[in-house]
Amino acid sequence: MSPLSRREFVAAGAAAGAGLVVGFYLPHKLSPRNGGVFSPNAYLRITPDNKVTIVVARSEMGQGVRTALPMILAEELEADWKQIEIEQAGASTLFGDQTTGGSASIRTTWDPMRKAGAAAREMLISAAALTWSVPRSTCAAENSRIKHAASGRSLSYGELVGKAATLPIPTDVPLKQSKDYKIVGQRLPRVDSPSKVKGEAIFGIDFRIPGMKFALLSRCPVIGGKVASFDDKESKKISGVSYVGKISDSAVAVVADSVWSAMEGRRVLNVTWDDGPNKDLNTAAVMASLKQAASKKGPSLFLAGEPTKAAGRRISAEYELPFMAHAPMEPGNCTAYYQGTKCELWAPTQIPQDCRDSVAPAIGLDPDQVKVNVTLMGGGFGRRLEHDYAVEAALVSKAINAPVKVIWTREDDMRFSTYRPASLHQLSATVDGSGFPVALTHRIISPSISGQKGQPTPGNVDPDLPDEAGPVYGLPNYSVEYVMSETPVPLGWMRSVYALQAAFALESFIDELAVSEGKDPLQYRLHLLAKDQDLQYFTTTWHTARMRAVLQLAAEKAGWDKPLAAGHYRGVACFGSFASYMAEVVEITMENGEPRVHHVVAVVDCGQVVNPSILEQQIQGGIVYALGNALRAKITIEKGRVVQGNFDDYAPVRMNETPVVEVYAVPSTEVPTGIGEPSVPPLAPALCNAIYAATKKRIRALPILNS
Repeated sequence: MSPLSRREFVAAGAAAGAGLVVGFYLPHKLSPRNGGVFSPNAYLRITPDNKVTIVVARSEMGQGVRTALPMILAEELEADWKQIEIEQAGASTLFGDQTTGGSASIRTTWDPMRKAGAAAREMLISAAALTWSVPRSTCAAENSRIKHAASGRSLSYGELVGKAATLPIPTDVPLKQSKDYKIVGQRLPRVDSPSKVKGEAIFGIDFRIPGMKFALLSRCPVIGGKVASFDDKESKKISGVSYVGKISDSAVAVVADSVWSAMEGRRVLNVTWDDGPNKDLNTAAVMASLKQAASKKGPSLFLAGEPTKAAGRRISAEYELPFMAHAPMEPGNCTAYYQGTKCELWAPTQIPQDCRDSVAPAIGLDPDQVKVNVTLMGGGFGRRLEHDYAVEAALVSKAINAPVKVIWTREDDMRFSTYRPASLHQLSATVDGSGFPVALTHRIISPSISGQKGQPTPGNVDPDLPDEAGPVYGLPNYSVEYVMSETPVPLGWMRSVYALQAAFALESFIDELAVSEGKDPLQYRLHLLAKDQDLQYFTTTWHTARMRAVLQLAAEKAGWDKPLAAGHYRGVACFGSFASYMAEVVEITMENGEPRVHHVVAVVDCGQVVNPSILEQQIQGGIVYALGNALRAKITIEKGRVVQGNFDDYAPVRMNETPVVEVYAVPSTEVPTGIGEPSVPPLAPALCNAIYAATKKRIRALPILNS
């Protein structure tokens, strides 16, 4: 069959309910031209020398997909894991949407990878049965071999590829039950760790090709500003500088033989800027716009009962969150080589297809004339869902007719990025005589990332909200409402996106309710989750029983009912996002008026766990990332400019501030759900609830240390 376009793929998947399975089968012919390779689908190749290669269609940015995804296919293939080789896919139409984000890598490729491995396994079994002229039922796959127990014969997969490739590809293949898994669920070492430890791994910023130049761009410091004019006399005096030119309305490129020369050339470049309409924009105005928007009625995201008609005592609170920057350790970069009728990119990107589709029109090519190679990434957190750096690299390469690497400095990455949107949250509850809420209303006021980017927002609802702001408790009267505001500040998806914001507000408020009624915050939540209920939220059904289970296990592992050491305090929070359930207990002390986090217990229910070690690493990393966000992360705007520029004024968590993080997963055979982001949302409210326990001061705005 012909490769599907992304649009065709999505349309077919929506129509047939087949998801990512629709387009992964390839013609599987053996010929001298392809070296006798057996490739029954886009994910797998087996050669006569028994080399098994699994293709990974998602981007590796530290989350472990180059290990976890092949484990799924290898499990169904009954492969010898020690023989597996991994290949990174570039932008392609063969795999459906290759976006790496939304904690979707495992949950959306679980079935396609299983079916890909199972289909190949069944073809190899059939090939062996035909070779031996025995009933197919007497053959079994094991450890990259097909065995015939009755005769003791066996053949390697490599020996069977010729015959297997002549067989039809099965479409309805038996899949293994979880009790029979040998690879999935094991703590296999990550395949990319050795090369990283030895310094051999190639990240985007490491990539080199012969004749390559280096470029830095001078960008307008005011949001939305443009280049009025520039004087390059001083820049061209710098040794190694070979080109200075405007490549977009808002940027001038300086190209040189080295990064240092390009930096020096940019430093002395004289640019006159047209500051545009945002030259007076500041943070106060942004937050004022949110409060103004709050007066509007927004569409309902979730509604149970009639919250406005509930009788009882009313309690209300407002919470604020600032703009935040992704700040991955590896700043933006991309290598491009434009050659007239084609262009090749080497990009640390989370979204290779969109990268290709944005670059092509910018340089006057068709998408199939642009090849995107995906490199390793030194962190992503959503920043590499943008492709500005790739477009810049392609434009500069075309301008100089040579390969070039565009590099962003740390300050570039901080000040010319996209940002998690600021938001305002208005919560109110009506409590009954026993002190529990009979009604709760949560209003989320925030600009829409997708809306700002010109994407559809059906019914004025940001399309990310169905995955990130759902109900947690089965209250009889419960409303979640979204009011879309606008801002000129460029927005981008950042790890957990709206879920961090919704969780901070909701779980802080639930704690406020518990304290106001003199009740234990944990028991208060368990009471609200006591009844088994299914809460339908868009296409997801949230189960209170699963949320209750993670909360109970977190409390048990943290010793919630046991006394703490003197001066130690705890807070708890739970939340559901990306179809996973998460609960966290944070233990702190207060030192010189600031919290010091000593211990975090995190419990997740994310369905079947593919690799427990990677799960632990993901959650530990998410909690450390969330801790830095909660303590200090805040992007402010003055005179239309981003103020923060480096890790001195946008400081991450240091090693000596990092707590012990215990991770537990509720055993499950359910379909895997998200894991990269669900650990982030509960951290901030659990921490702030612990701070209240220590100080009796309620924090309603982040970050904690400079709000």
